[in-house]
Amino acid sequence: MARSHILAFALALFALALGLCVFIAIKVEASLGLLGVAIVLVAAGVGVIVSGSPQGTPAETQSLATLERRLDALHDSVKAMAQHATLSDDARRVLNRPQERAMLNSTIEADIAAGNFDAAIVLIDELANRFGYRADAEQFRSRIEQLRRDTIEAEVTGAIASIDALAAEHRWDEAYAEATRVQRLYPSSPRAQRVDERVSQAHDAFKEELERAFLLATQEGDLEKSLDLLRRLDAYLTPSEAEPLRELARGVIGKARDNLGAAFKLAVQDKRWTEAAALGDAIIQQFPNTRMAAEVRDVIDGVRARAATV
Repeated sequence: MARSHILAFALALFALALGLCVFIAIKVEASLGLLGVAIVLVAAGVGVIVSGSPQGTPAETQSLATLERRLDALHDSVKAMAQHATLSDDARRVLNRPQERAMLNSTIEADIAAGNFDAAIVLIDELANRFGYRADAEQFRSRIEQLRRDTIEAEVTGAIASIDALAAEHRWDEAYAEATRVQRLYPSSPRAQRVDERVSQAHDAFKEELERAFLLATQEGDLEKSLDLLRRLDAYLTPSEAEPLRELARGVIGKARDNLGAAFKLAVQDKRWTEAAALGDAIIQQFPNTRMAAEVRDVIDGVRARAATV
């Protein structure tokens, strides 16, 4: 056999043995007979190359020596795979623990970065209970708990800002409804559980502001402003809270009624019918149960008719 043919034969044996090893790596449960065949073929190839071939050129001798070393390494690898195939599942799991730990850690980190905390917790339990890395698992759990707290507090901060905006616009019903919703959503947040108190404080502060403004306007004799503030304040005061202001309120209301009545009479006397009609309508609307309103009703149709001809 020519030297080149011997080399080609050895390479063919090498390829065959390599293919068998790949097959065994994929099918760990393959029969040990295949492993034996691979080992025998490798050994046969080495024998042919070393003892059955005539002396060739130095380059060919070096190539064959290199091939022999590779075949020896492949022989050792096949034997190692054969030994691995005989191990139990538990034994293989022990050998693969470092790789599986690294893979679990990487996947947990990816879930945490993506905010998939529940999925990460499942893998963390696996890391602790199956592989025994409880310290690593606790570190991951602590990180997730802190991230969850930070996320919740950021959301609560945004919710409180929305509630404050509603309170600033005096939309109290909406503010209280939003406060109740926030308390349901974040039961573990102390700030969320006190948000209804925040709305109540804003409500009471605005009520006190209105009352003070009403007293100042009355003291200054600004009747129109006093009456407007009194109407707004009426929606905030309970009967007991309104009692101290009752006499003052009666004075403001009486003075406003008297001023409207006088303005109405003057407008009628001066035959300013359009203005008189507007004043009469205001008296009927604002003081519907007074004697003045009854008197205005008796003449208002005639006033309106004259105003329509102007």
